Amino acid sequence: MMADFTEEHTWLQMQHDLSLKKLIEGSEYQEELKYEFNIKGELRHLDTNESFVFNYYKNTPEQNHKRYQVLGHLITNYIYELLERVCMLQKVTIPTDATEGEPRSFFFMSENALTYSSSLIVLLQDRGVFRAGQWGYRTIVREGLVHGTQIPFIKMALQTHEGVIVLNPNDNFVDPEAEKGRLSFSTREEAQTSTQSSWMPKRASSSPEEHTMYVWDHFISKSAAKNVAFIAHGYGGLVFVDLLVQRKWEVMNKVYSVAFIDSMHNTRHQTRSDPQIQEWIQKCCREWVSSSKPLDRAVGSPMKMNCPTVSAGTEKHDLAPSCCLRAIFKYLKSLLKAKTIVSRYSPIATRSSTRKKRGNT
Repeated sequence: MMADFTEEHTWLQMQHDLSLKKLIEGSEYQEELKYEFNIKGELRHLDTNESFVFNYYKNTPEQNHKRYQVLGHLITNYIYELLERVCMLQKVTIPTDATEGEPRSFFFMSENALTYSSSLIVLLQDRGVFRAGQWGYRTIVREGLVHGTQIPFIKMALQTHEGVIVLNPNDNFVDPEAEKGRLSFSTREEAQTSTQSSWMPKRASSSPEEHTMYVWDHFISKSAAKNVAFIAHGYGGLVFVDLLVQRKWEVMNKVYSVAFIDSMHNTRHQTRSDPQIQEWIQKCCREWVSSSKPLDRAVGSPMKMNCPTVSAGTEKHDLAPSCCLRAIFKYLKSLLKAKTIVSRYSPIATRSSTRKKRGNT
């Protein structure tokens, strides 16, 4: 079942000072990008109410692509504002020991996310040009905020858990063009003046794996939360399994569950056939995959026999997160409840006793 934007996210209507239109009006692209998100969170043209048109310029694909990039940059900043001013998340800059002038990345977390002793949800997206708070930029443009952003997940996490962390795994380099404010609908020659080879990697975030590892080491692992859950989409699933392999006992002791969505991880290849990790994945994880079957119906996956696999309720990869939102939180709630019952009646199932047991082997 998909979340209903008009019923559950009307809080966006009250944010009159937050609008994509205002960001566009403050730029030089007012005529080329006369768009705003309507009450349903859909991107519409201010004059025609039409969906986004990619081919704005005739016979000039470079300029059309550049226009699309500029819109993406503005939408990214708009969503950052929503995360901070609507979802009330805090922006955390990393690395924590960055020197003045050093390129930095960041992620978002709810207030007191590290001090709550109960549960914490961590959102880990697919790879691409999109940033924190987005499941997919193209999905935001085509389908709207409710399907393309992580905001419905953030609000659900804050309602059902005590904390949430929104990772930013794709913010890996400093783009000289963006840094200098030179985003424009340039010609082919101008567009080629800033190439990816000239971009500067951000320390502690030069890759999705490094970013996630750093946030784990310096924040999540040190949090008071006894129960951490990850929701990982696409390449984010591969990144999580990499973290699991690198920080095996820490992750297995602190993370009670992972909800994979169309994950790109490969248990046999990544875990090097570690039986303890494979057993943990089988026990503590579930994957929702794009399928024609109804939501939560079992789906066979002979190439990846690692954890129970069920349908996301859609055949579209980009829509998978929004389609299985409620199913995921229902699953996490059931596992957390089961763990609480086991912990209450089984004193041996504690982290301290686990460490002692490992120390004696």
